Amino acid sequence: MILIDGRKVAAEIRASLVEKIKNHKQKPAIVFILVGEDPGSQAYVRMKKKAALEIGVISHVLELPHETEEEALLEKIRAYNEDETIDGILVQQPLPKHIDSEKIVNAVLPEKDVDGFHPTNLGKLLIGQEDGFISCTPLGVLRLLEYYKIPIAGQHVVIVGRSNIVGKPLAALLVQKKPHLNATVTICHSRTKDLKSICLQGDILIAAIGRAGFIKKDMVKKGATVIDVGISRIASPNEPPQIVGDVDFEGVKEVASAMTPVPRGVGPMTIAMLMENTISSFLRRQKTYD
Repeated sequence: MILIDGRKVAAEIRASLVEKIKNHKQKPAIVFILVGEDPGSQAYVRMKKKAALEIGVISHVLELPHETEEEALLEKIRAYNEDETIDGILVQQPLPKHIDSEKIVNAVLPEKDVDGFHPTNLGKLLIGQEDGFISCTPLGVLRLLEYYKIPIAGQHVVIVGRSNIVGKPLAALLVQKKPHLNATVTICHSRTKDLKSICLQGDILIAAIGRAGFIKKDMVKKGATVIDVGISRIASPNEPPQIVGDVDFEGVKEVASAMTPVPRGVGPMTIAMLMENTISSFLRRQKTYD
């Protein structure tokens, strides 16, 4: 079985990004907006800031208290939209319940939406336009498949999960009429009947539901490629929390031909794609100014 090493691929991508910007006097810049004190969100922002620092992207972190009003947050976003020194704006999710996440996502300019969540960017992905930003996790999954030369064209891809962050945009990406794509895609979800039989049809099986160890050995076609997008923390008495994915790794590795581990699989790629999107925004904007 091939172990798909996302950390290795992400490191190579980061190195290539350094080369892209090394001759520019001005450096790309991203702002991370963090509302509240959620430990998970704080950890994610630290990882993203570290990645930015490593490749020479200027990063700003705006930390706002949990009780910040929606309009105050919108005002901050508008200011960053107008700031010509900022190439990417990322509002860390989840937001406090009193803030409308959809309204916040829509407030970020599409050309600075390096997360790829804005309806304009999602729409461009759906119709195959290449001047928008693709959501970071779906793009990271594609890059892993390409790096390991796993065929996509004509293959049956089964995605378990229909979120706007992973499942839906990933399906829209893989089904595109382009030489390296052209997959046949099935999306499964909580209302899918006979999920096991559909999963068994997948030449490529992608799990993105956030349920620890949900995909078992008997749900995977022999020789399939398995991509695990899920991440959960499992607490055990007298032991530190364990990070696991949506796939029962030890069981599934007996039938899969290739699969990603958790951690060190898709996670590092998501951050690498965020940096790539930020640098793409920077280079497009530099070209406009020139």
